[in-house]
Amino acid sequence: MLRKFRIEPLALSLALSLPLLAALHGPACAQRAGAEVAPEIATGYAEKAGKSAQKFMMAAANPLATQAGYQMLKQGGSAIDAAIATQLVLTLVEPQSSGIGGGSFLLYSDGKRVQSYDGRETAPAAADEHLFQDKDGKPVSRETGVIGGRSVGAPGVLRMLELAHKEHGKLAWKALFAPAIKLAEDGFHVSPRLNALLSYDRYLARDPVARAYFFGEDGKPRPVGYLLKNPELARTLREIADGGADAFYQGRIARDIAAKVAGHPTNPGKLTAADIAGYQARERTPVCTDYKAWTVCGAPPPSSGGITIAQMLGILEVKDISPYKPQLNGGMLTAEAIHLFTEAGRLAYADRNRYLADTDFVPLPGKGVAALLDKGYLKQRAALIGEKSMGRANYGTPATMQVAWGADTAIDKPSTSHLVAVDAFGGGLSMTTSVEDAFGARQMVDGFMLNNQLTDFSFDSQDENGPIANRVQAGKRPRSAMSPTLVFDKGTHNMVLATGSPGGSTIINYVAKVLVGTLDWKLDVQQAISLPNFGSRNGPTELEAGRVAPAVVEQLKARGHQVREFELNSGLQGIERRTVNGKQEWFGGADPRREGVVLGE
Repeated sequence: MLRKFRIEPLALSLALSLPLLAALHGPACAQRAGAEVAPEIATGYAEKAGKSAQKFMMAAANPLATQAGYQMLKQGGSAIDAAIATQLVLTLVEPQSSGIGGGSFLLYSDGKRVQSYDGRETAPAAADEHLFQDKDGKPVSRETGVIGGRSVGAPGVLRMLELAHKEHGKLAWKALFAPAIKLAEDGFHVSPRLNALLSYDRYLARDPVARAYFFGEDGKPRPVGYLLKNPELARTLREIADGGADAFYQGRIARDIAAKVAGHPTNPGKLTAADIAGYQARERTPVCTDYKAWTVCGAPPPSSGGITIAQMLGILEVKDISPYKPQLNGGMLTAEAIHLFTEAGRLAYADRNRYLADTDFVPLPGKGVAALLDKGYLKQRAALIGEKSMGRANYGTPATMQVAWGADTAIDKPSTSHLVAVDAFGGGLSMTTSVEDAFGARQMVDGFMLNNQLTDFSFDSQDENGPIANRVQAGKRPRSAMSPTLVFDKGTHNMVLATGSPGGSTIINYVAKVLVGTLDWKLDVQQAISLPNFGSRNGPTELEAGRVAPAVVEQLKARGHQVREFELNSGLQGIERRTVNGKQEWFGGADPRREGVVLGE
């Protein structure tokens, strides 16, 4: 797919000092949430203003990580260079969310074509569909699934970033590691958010390595402002900086990971050094579909994000949500907007739950992506939306469908991070990266956390309708909701928006909200990010607690919606192209629910 991409000359410089970055952290008070709702808890909401720039821009979930990527852009690096430096710092400063022990999906445009990179973890060769079942074939508990070695997949993020860097990097691989190595050696100050998550977690201190690092001798979490140093991670990053990703996948580090997984005292896993050595990142065809005046591109399977968001947009194009723009004083959403959006979500999630999985193992129905995104099919789906909520939607039957699957029972959990960047060379990217649950499998090795991504497989392997598409299989990649998204003007082919979010299976609704907010309601990206979160995953109508008017909630209930108000803790980042006084510029936004910031010049 050809894309024409223009950048205007430099006119504006933005700079933030570290003290100011620290001051931008949100409130430290953690709100309560059940583990089944949001294991990476909300730690406050602090309004943010977007940032403008004309040359390049970086936005990530932690100020220190944003600054690392920004410095790479300032040194003449590409967006890919910036993403690598940012991810390495996130491994250190946001260990609950992502890191080199996890996986990622990345969408990149060089101004001529769009590429999708798959760094999703893989199941061990010894795994089978009974991995998360007891001796009677019943699914194990959430704790048994998540905590320990059983849930750890072969990490993919470094292989993926190395693949992208070989194609699009401008700075030396080794140079990209300098900010993270320096921070790991010199230390960083524990943020309110990290402290709150450490205080909330019940399992992390069971791992002796994590306990010694994150907690004091009194057993209490490192306090806000504590200078936390990680020499083990510095050593690990030095080896990878010198030896490339092979140093992670084929030597000491891979052996250490495998030993940690196998050596868990109560819940060992099946991942071996050979599984890690055999990991391959993949470049896949992105899911691109036209929506009104734009082309929206997302990640393909094993991510479910690209297809599910495209289905929602296709349905909302038929029903036309654009007239129901919210009032910005308080972000007041209308009942009609919530109704249309959540009904579209129910229909799209129904198909997601039935059909989407790793297409290297499981075919999509009919003619694949085209069948699920066919305009006629989505028009039929949209016709199911009436004045009353359908409550729970049935999955559809795309044309030429040749497969049937059972219903999925994966645990999608929202401990993830997102970053976006645009460079001075016409490149732009959106990258979602994750260790899955907060602090992953609660296993720390060589300075970083191990993922629990295998819990994104269905714990059940079949039901009365047959085998489940997203069941565990050896070497398979679990289905993900990660939704890195790029939007292009259909006429000029210029990139107009890069966005994405953490949030487990709610990611899809968070990102779709920003797309509707910017494309349909003409909000700027910061306004769209700051809107109350809402949606349905083919269950209750979910509303961000305290941010939707009681009168609107009552109107929804009168229309048959089962309303559930609770924390919807997104971590959206976004960069858009806009015109101000006849000149084009970049404008970036960060989620007020987390501690991210935007930098550019």
